[in-house]
Amino acid sequence: MMLSRALLVASILFAGLLVEGAPRADERVKVVATFTIIADLVRNVGGDRVDVVALVGPDADAHVYTPSPADAKTIAAAKLVVVNGLGFEGWLPRIVKSSGGTARVVVATEGINPLKEAPGGHHSVDPHAWQSVTNAKIYVENIRRALAAIDAAFADSYGANAARYAAELDALDRDVRATVARIPEPRRKVISTHGAFGYFAAAYGVDFIAPQGVSTDSEPSARDIARIIAQIRKEKIPAVFLENISDPRLIRRIAAETGAKIGGTLYSDSLTDEKGPAPTYIDMVRHNIKTLQDALEK
Repeated sequence: MMLSRALLVASILFAGLLVEGAPRADERVKVVATFTIIADLVRNVGGDRVDVVALVGPDADAHVYTPSPADAKTIAAAKLVVVNGLGFEGWLPRIVKSSGGTARVVVATEGINPLKEAPGGHHSVDPHAWQSVTNAKIYVENIRRALAAIDAAFADSYGANAARYAAELDALDRDVRATVARIPEPRRKVISTHGAFGYFAAAYGVDFIAPQGVSTDSEPSARDIARIIAQIRKEKIPAVFLENISDPRLIRRIAAETGAKIGGTLYSDSLTDEKGPAPTYIDMVRHNIKTLQDALEK
């Protein structure tokens, strides 16, 4: 009898250890995403089960972000931290360590074959993998697996959400390809502020040229700017584009010196708030492709 009671107590204690730290059924999973695009992907997979905070907010530049003490507290309270990886958030390891938290850190780009930065750049790879919608589906699957691991009771719900959203991304990918096909091939050349669209270029066949490399953490040289201006004139590139996270003065100067028109604003590394034109990832991609089409099709 004493042995049976001891076994029962041990079993209860062991079961408690297994679920320690797991969210209760009535408790939302606290997730920290490093920036708004990843936060939106998490919301689509997590649905009502997640409470998501983006460290780098709307229209802000994660390349040059400086974490605050409040960010450390936010991370300390989280169950899951979802990051892009590929060197995009160089400031992150320090803030995660200083938080003292126990959150699981998940790299959303795991499994993606990264593009190399163009020669002359200061970084080994291009971190902007989300600019390919096909890659965004890999982000979604990595997020689904992470949420299912820490909140196993709702794994089926996360799976259903991810499948639904993946179908929406498939439709988006088809629409982007159909839109690019309507742009005459010789006109599929644009200038953007920094090298954020390499994956879009590789996936959809639009050539992006930028005076800055894959990060905004350094200014382009006079030689880089002169090279871009000469290329625009030589190849008769029809349009240059602003970016929501970047100072517009450089692109306006290039447009003035070349006569290329400013085709609008592209959303590269950040979403807008709810009142802006790109509050979600899908909205962002649709805005960008419509902006490109309007400037390049005719």
